[in-house]
Amino acid sequence: MPSKTAIAPPTAKTPESEKITINMGFVDLGNIDLLVAEGFYSNRTDFIRTAIRTHLSTHADVLRQAVTRKMLVLGLQSFSVADLEAARAAGEKLQIRVLGLAVIDPNVSPALASATIDSLTVLGALHASPAVKAALAGRIR
Repeated sequence: MPSKTAIAPPTAKTPESEKITINMGFVDLGNIDLLVAEGFYSNRTDFIRTAIRTHLSTHADVLRQAVTRKMLVLGLQSFSVADLEAARAAGEKLQIRVLGLAVIDPNVSPALASATIDSLTVLGALHASPAVKAALAGRIR
C-alpha cells in the first residue's frame, strides 16, 4: 500500500524591497545622469538609494528615539492563521506597530483579521489580501 505524504502548500516569498515612484525636475534628473555618466554611480537607482541612505543616517538618532517612543517593531513582522487563532483563543486583540514590512498571510480570512486585530500601524509596507485590508480599513493608521 503506497504511503501518503502530506505536501505543504508553497509559501509566497516575501519581497526584500518595495517599489516606489518619484517625480523629479529635469535639471535634477540631468545632474543624476551626469554623475552616472561620470562613473560615480552605476545607474539612477544606485544614486537614489545612496542619497536616501545618507539622508536617513543623518537622522539616525531621531529615528531610533521615535522607534522606541512609538514602540514599533523594526523590520519584518508576519502573522499567520495560527498566530491570529492563538490570539483569539487567548482573548487578545492585537495592536500591531511595524516600521518596515507587516505581512498578514494570504490564508487569513477577513473575519479572523477583524476578530483579532484591534489596530494596525505600518510605517513602510503592508502585505495582505485586498479583502483583509478592506476588513481592517478603519483600524489602519
